[in-house]
Amino acid sequence: MLRFKFLASAVPLLAAAVFARAEIGSVSHPCIALGDTSVELTSLFWTAGVHVAFTDDPARATVRVQITDDADAADFAVVDDGLGSEPDSCQASPSTRLVSIAAQPVDGGQVVYLSSEGPADYRIFVRSKTFSPREAAALVVGARGSHGRFQAASL
Repeated sequence: MLRFKFLASAVPLLAAAVFARAEIGSVSHPCIALGDTSVELTSLFWTAGVHVAFTDDPARATVRVQITDDADAADFAVVDDGLGSEPDSCQASPSTRLVSIAAQPVDGGQVVYLSSEGPADYRIFVRSKTFSPREAAALVVGARGSHGRFQAASL
């Protein structure tokens, strides 16, 4: 009977470990590569070094990101529907910068106003099966912290 109780108490712990491993090891998070580093979205809030929140009030924003329909007018374009994808461009490494999307602004974190018009710090073009405009904006703002304006990035 004691063995059964031990097994019954160990099963939830094993299930939690499998769930945590699947979440941490998942490579399906949106990611961009910038030179030797990569910037990746994570759903694990406590592991992120950068927290980005979104607002509907432009007065509360620290960064304005405009969604544009013209790739030539964009500072950053995400197009991953074609044949030229780069599957190895976002390998996890010690220099990977993790970014989370927070529900509320975090102390010192960026607050993004995402719109299709008006003045903007960044203009993004997004045509993707895996990235939403909001995720692309979070990656661009998360990348900006250590790189300033970036010259080139890849998926």
